[in-house]
Amino acid sequence: MATLFSQKLNTSNSIIISGKVIDSKSKQPLEYATIIIKNTVTKEISGGVTNLDGFFSIEIPKATYAIDIAFISFQSVKFPKENIISDKDLGVIKLSEATNGLDEIVIVAEKTTVDIRLDKKIFNIGKDLSIRGGNASDVLGNVPSVQVSVEGTVSLRGNENVTILIDGRPSALVGMNGAEALRQIPAEAIEKVEVITSPSARYDAEGTAGILNIILRKNKLIGFNGSLQLDLGFPARAGTAFNANWRTEKWNLFTNTGFRYNETPGNAFSDSDFLSNTAQNAKVIENRNFGRLGRSIFTSFGAEYYLTENSSIIGNIVFNGGNDDDVTTNKIDRFNVLGDLNEATFRTESESESEQRIQYTLDYVNNFDNNGKKLSINGQYSSEIEDILNDITEIDTQVNLLNDLEQVLENQNENSGLLQIDYVNSVGENIQYEAGYRGNYRDIFNSFYLAEREDFENNGPLIPDTGLNNSFNYEELINAAYVQYGQKFNRISLLVGLRYEHTSLEIIQEIGTTKNKINYGKLFPTINLGFEFKDGENITLGYNRRIRRPRGRSLNPFPSRSSESNVYSGNIDLNPVITDAIDLGYLKRWDKFTLSTSLYYNISNDNWERIQEDTGMLTDNGDPITKRFPINLSTQERTGLELTLNYRPFKIWNINSDFNVYDVTSKGDYTNANTDITQNFDFKNTSYFIRLNQKITLPSAVDLQINTNYRGPSENAQTKSKGVFSLNIAASKDLFNERASLSLNFSDVFNSRISQRRTTIPDFLEQYSEFQWREPQLRVSFVYRFNQKKKKVNGGRETNDGESFEG
Repeated sequence: MATLFSQKLNTSNSIIISGKVIDSKSKQPLEYATIIIKNTVTKEISGGVTNLDGFFSIEIPKATYAIDIAFISFQSVKFPKENIISDKDLGVIKLSEATNGLDEIVIVAEKTTVDIRLDKKIFNIGKDLSIRGGNASDVLGNVPSVQVSVEGTVSLRGNENVTILIDGRPSALVGMNGAEALRQIPAEAIEKVEVITSPSARYDAEGTAGILNIILRKNKLIGFNGSLQLDLGFPARAGTAFNANWRTEKWNLFTNTGFRYNETPGNAFSDSDFLSNTAQNAKVIENRNFGRLGRSIFTSFGAEYYLTENSSIIGNIVFNGGNDDDVTTNKIDRFNVLGDLNEATFRTESESESEQRIQYTLDYVNNFDNNGKKLSINGQYSSEIEDILNDITEIDTQVNLLNDLEQVLENQNENSGLLQIDYVNSVGENIQYEAGYRGNYRDIFNSFYLAEREDFENNGPLIPDTGLNNSFNYEELINAAYVQYGQKFNRISLLVGLRYEHTSLEIIQEIGTTKNKINYGKLFPTINLGFEFKDGENITLGYNRRIRRPRGRSLNPFPSRSSESNVYSGNIDLNPVITDAIDLGYLKRWDKFTLSTSLYYNISNDNWERIQEDTGMLTDNGDPITKRFPINLSTQERTGLELTLNYRPFKIWNINSDFNVYDVTSKGDYTNANTDITQNFDFKNTSYFIRLNQKITLPSAVDLQINTNYRGPSENAQTKSKGVFSLNIAASKDLFNERASLSLNFSDVFNSRISQRRTTIPDFLEQYSEFQWREPQLRVSFVYRFNQKKKKVNGGRETNDGESFEG
């Protein structure tokens, strides 16, 4: 379905002009090819862009038109004078790559744009100044509908259960610790991010909030071309990124390689009041400082070989390795019920972490004809290895004596494989059938070892803690098959699908030689309806069923510690969460303004809640030990409204904004087995998120970008969180006849990106805490493009006045 421009048309006696645009060499359909239609008498301009399969269908009045079909880096095809008095099919239009020399090659995604589609939003990563020199977490923090918390947790429309894919597939690059893994992927390696809130049956059912699909760069420009980026920053930061590709008639070779060195200071504070009259330490105040030193390398190398005019094979290897040395200090003051100081300690954790992730993919694509018949076969294998050594010391500062000495060893390994087969067959231009299979296999191993000194008088040895030490192995096999049917009835589009997923799990613990086997199968129906008005106005209605499977950390029952008095453990009896979701969307385009709205509702049964409770035990310092763990507790309903706005009041000023307000209602009760106290976990929370991105062109062609974010306050049954505001400013100037750019980026200008929370556990704990993962940063980036030159063309995502909606 074509996405129409906003030019208003005279629709009396209207007719339909249609066709398909493909690459003349590869015979691949060209998505987002631009069709510009100009009335030769009235000079009115209208048009549209092609869809995923290269098709377009545009309604216009009967008249004589000049038609121009264009795509970036391709020679346009023109129909200078067409007298159109009835429906006209222009047939298959073949575009050839421009051959005007390397100086005329266009940089793909030089402009950052937000493409609002009927089924998803696509954030194209281009000249976004605020993420230059950043990472995937920074990229996602700028994407409409997406929020990244201070801790790095990614959420979609306020819901943290979002599936993150790399190139449309699960990947070890996201890793078991998604927040940290995303910080290892450089922003320069990302081409675009797709936000899919109502996924069709083609996609995995995992992720109750929806899917974020990160597409890595695989340039296809003719000849040899690329770019080199150098980064410096404060606190100490250095990096480089090299992107290049070499394209011939039969081959396309591409690479993205980058290195990062960065220091990332952070801090945390907590003030805990323990409510028991017998508490040895009635108040505990902690001040933490995080000194993080990270070194990482990211490289992606791939090759595409065109077997025939209609088929190709693509191989790709991605490697991500890192070595971190972190030092965390924690000043702890403990007071009795009278407010007198019981003990003052200084705790130091020196952690060394090494990790590597590698992914191999092999894809085969065959477009049998120009009518949409297509077969694709994808294979992938990936692995992740992470080793952590943490030496911990604690000194009693009142007497200057060592009172705690620990050593922690952690090992995490993940191996995964994937096979996916998709077949698409079109009947004419309006009917499409699709079927496919996907098999996912994952094998995750975790081990935890803690040894600590017990005899300090005689400098005794480190003794293993048999109560904590354990290993945990998790194997998962998911076999899925789907069918879906799509048809367009004039202005109505219908896509109906059904997906079946069968899950087999095996969980093995070293302690107690516990083994659990779980098997279950689920059906996941999807329905997406679209109605297209004139002038680029659309309404969509979607329904889908999604699943949230417990994995790894959520199931692993042996405890891990964020501090001596805070213990987290998984729950081996945790069941999956099934969510039914409805989404009603509206899209309208005007000359300088685009509005996309969505009203959504979902309901989840057996929803997970993370419980924090008193264990009844004390540390050696007399601190009560609290335990956190997930359980299937509640029924949760979520209702929300989302607005995404693109407005360009002037050529030099572009505004992109999104606003999301949502209400969460949860109902459930939990009884503490240690105290036999039942707590009601019912809560109702209304929160919101607003983002405003502005890009202004100043005199001397200096680009200024201002990104403003605010996440409103929120709460659940145990914790209330305050709102978080942040502001980033960046500026850039092109140099050397637009072959290079110099940019300056200042993140968190007001030092306000701090999480502030208040937690209450009845009759046990009242706690106020603050956390700042990353303090303000200043970055300078220099980019040099070789065998590339910026050039404005009609193509890609331009409006009828030649200006794109930029982010």
